[in-house]
Amino acid sequence: MIKGIGGSIIWVDLTEGEIEKRPVEEGMVRQYLLGAGYLSRTIFDMVPVGTDPLSPKNVLGIATGLLTASMFPQASRHVVAALSPLTDVWGESHAAGFWGPELKLAGYDAVVFTGASSDPVYLNIANSKVELLDAGEIWGTSVFQTDDWIREKHDRHSRVLSIGQAGENLVRFAAVMNDRDRASARSGLGAVMGAKKLKAVSVRGTGKIEVADPQNYLKQMDIFYERMLANPFTEERAKYGTTNLVELMDHIGRLPSYNMKQGVFEGYEKISGETITREYLVKPRSDWSCLQRCGRYTRVKDGPYKYIGGSPEFESQSSLGSRCGNDNIESVLYSHHLSNLYGMDTISLGGTISWAMEAWDEGLLTAEDTGGIDLSWGNHETVVKLTEMIALREGFGDVLAEGSARAADKIGRGTDKFVMTVKKQEMAGQEPRAQKSMGLAAVTAARGADHLYSFPVLDEAGFDDEIKERFGEQYLPEMADRLNPKYKGIMVKECEDFMVVVESVGLCKYGTQIPPEFYYEDVALALKIHNGLEFTVEELQTIGERIVNLNRLFNVARGVTRSEDQLPDRLTKEKAPKGPPKGQVVELDQMLDEYYQMRGWDVETGLPLKSTLERLGLSKDAEGVI
Repeated sequence: MIKGIGGSIIWVDLTEGEIEKRPVEEGMVRQYLLGAGYLSRTIFDMVPVGTDPLSPKNVLGIATGLLTASMFPQASRHVVAALSPLTDVWGESHAAGFWGPELKLAGYDAVVFTGASSDPVYLNIANSKVELLDAGEIWGTSVFQTDDWIREKHDRHSRVLSIGQAGENLVRFAAVMNDRDRASARSGLGAVMGAKKLKAVSVRGTGKIEVADPQNYLKQMDIFYERMLANPFTEERAKYGTTNLVELMDHIGRLPSYNMKQGVFEGYEKISGETITREYLVKPRSDWSCLQRCGRYTRVKDGPYKYIGGSPEFESQSSLGSRCGNDNIESVLYSHHLSNLYGMDTISLGGTISWAMEAWDEGLLTAEDTGGIDLSWGNHETVVKLTEMIALREGFGDVLAEGSARAADKIGRGTDKFVMTVKKQEMAGQEPRAQKSMGLAAVTAARGADHLYSFPVLDEAGFDDEIKERFGEQYLPEMADRLNPKYKGIMVKECEDFMVVVESVGLCKYGTQIPPEFYYEDVALALKIHNGLEFTVEELQTIGERIVNLNRLFNVARGVTRSEDQLPDRLTKEKAPKGPPKGQVVELDQMLDEYYQMRGWDVETGLPLKSTLERLGLSKDAEGVI
């Protein structure tokens, strides 16, 4: 029997209104762990090719990891997954907070939703009692209003996962929110909840988690905590969260600005972590067992952008700030606040608005298209106004709610030239001409443009010793050089394998990938003392490979090949105009060749080779796909 978990999966048929509890299968855990791995396997098996992501045939899963709710540093995570309505391929997103641990304490490790309800509903979990209830009264309300209503109705200690108006209105980059301001933002999975008429999943758990080795548990966790506290990034992370990445990214030329035309921003200091901390910070906040406290509360005291609530992290500062040429920090804070309220991905939000701004700047969008809205670079009032209009699908916001790729298709006139997406998902706040590994990571990620599926930060800021320890001295100095494409395929492949393991055990990537990081050996030890599961490093590496390859098969079945693993032409053909990467382009083909070879995928097509699938036990899954 596996220790340290809830032990059951809740299956909800929304069409019939039926609820079933199934035990966690040890065989599944041995092959895929929990979290991202469990959902990868489940959704691959259940969602037919040709399914409309917004139809009842799509399956939505929410899963915790094997270590979620443990005392391992930052073991707070859960994963949401489905066929994405934004990309039409694999959709996956993650969040921290307390919702995942609360689900464990209620006795469950995941919830899987099939079908669709004809009327708005929410799932309420109170330990062994699980009910599907009428949500008509809260349909049309914000994330915050939903949270308040459910906790007042059931238990003020309940943890609530929900969608706002953006999810209800099927905005293709709607987020799934929990604990009010924690967002499973990418892939548009909030729209899947909206299509299923599923408003929320609330949970109250008062149970206990039985660990496998109580005699050594606290002693080993103390060691893990001491290591985390000794990490040179921990003190700075607790002070700034990720907001001070604006300063670092501008310094190395990796801060996307003006729709990724360049990687430096003249107004970066105005939207920096130092400015937020000095002028707007209320206090830091922590998630379950978190020592780095990336979360924080901020406040704008007066004026049109007055608010108090969860603070933006780096990606929002980039997407709503520099990417739109906007140096008005109060508008960035407020637009982020509205995105939490309505439930939207700020990366795709800012990426879509900045696409429109460039099209406007080039004369391809006019006031007739926008309903009179001025889309000039840096117009902070427009950024805020469009945030609301997109969430509510009002006016020009209805066009932008489809995401920049679909909006460009609708507008035409050559505006597709300015779409900065991979597989129709807007790129995150990483200008890849300044760090080539991030360019490769964006195209190989299963969920479309993404920096976290691989999270290759080892070449970001001089981690030579860590690269030497993990890969070997023979890869230096090239692998550590941000501007050198050599060996980046090796690094991105290895990081992807490890990161899906991290998402399958429920840990934070800032507690694992940022050196001096926790690595496979530490995860294996934690699984042993917490769960009673014996995994070698090699077995965990193989599980990571298996999950990545299964995600690839899911996408291959939906038409993804090498031709879809591409960056926008701007990044591969136009030289960076200024800053440290001036004159650089992303040598994507070179890196892709190396990556495919390391993966055991065909270099010409990007399809997994038969030998690779056989080694990973995925041959049957490839039948009819390859």
